[in-house]
Amino acid sequence: MVTESLQALLTPWALGLLGLCIGSFLNVVIHRLPLMMEREWWADMARQLPDEAAWIRLFPKTTTPPAVAEAGRIIEAELSKLTALGLAKPRSRCPACSHQLAWHENIPVVGWLRLKGRCSACGSRISVRYPVIELATGLLFLACGLQFGPTLAAAVWCVASALLVAMTVIDLDTQYLPDDLTLPLLGLGIFASGMGWTGVPLQDAAWGALLGFTSLWTLNWLFKVIRGVEGMGGGDFKLLAGLGALLGWKLLPAVVLLSSVVGAAVGLGLIAMRNHSWAKPLPFGPYLVGGGLAAAFFGEPLTRLYFPTL
Repeated sequence: MVTESLQALLTPWALGLLGLCIGSFLNVVIHRLPLMMEREWWADMARQLPDEAAWIRLFPKTTTPPAVAEAGRIIEAELSKLTALGLAKPRSRCPACSHQLAWHENIPVVGWLRLKGRCSACGSRISVRYPVIELATGLLFLACGLQFGPTLAAAVWCVASALLVAMTVIDLDTQYLPDDLTLPLLGLGIFASGMGWTGVPLQDAAWGALLGFTSLWTLNWLFKVIRGVEGMGGGDFKLLAGLGALLGWKLLPAVVLLSSVVGAAVGLGLIAMRNHSWAKPLPFGPYLVGGGLAAAFFGEPLTRLYFPTL
């Protein structure tokens, strides 16, 4: 049940303003989360390299392990020189001169406009991507309010939209789809369905998650059998599982079809313009996100298109 005070917070314009603020935080997530993941991977590697017993177990015919232990110590030493990094600390600063941003410089969109896209300390350009992400998140939150009204479904899709925006940009930048984003999306879909907030029966959400994961996993397995290489990463499987949990299994064909058509069109366009080669993989996550959001906002007609009797 939604109280009157919560209804006021779930109005489209209130959600739009909230989305602008969340978009500002997403800029931090997009920049820092891949770096935090990479630091963790390098730290794991540094711990593994000096393990001579593990080397001998893996390569028993090699009596003397190569000089990798020293590489591990070098990596650990370099990691120790880095400033501690988290999503909350340190505070936002200019990457060029390390100027710590004042509160008014962090106001979504307005701060960037006031600074005219340049650092107030050193004058370096601040990417237009920052206000674009803030504005896109605000518009998505506004759209959720208009689509679902002042309901908990709107709140669920606002949270999902924030996760999807972060995944899209991170995948474009790095071709990573972090578990820290895909798994919460999956959990959100199952939990919200179980609570009755999304209107998707729990059974449909569970089947959506299962079929979303296994469908892409199977396609990737077949591609690997035929071509000998991976066609997509495991993050794509988890992303579609999360969308399946939110939307239910009936909308998965529409999500996959929309994603594939747009992805193929973009890929062929890039190749035609010679900005891309067949050998270089394209991130599929952004297309899955686009298909999922289209299904969220136009779900009923898409469901009738595929399943006219349901």
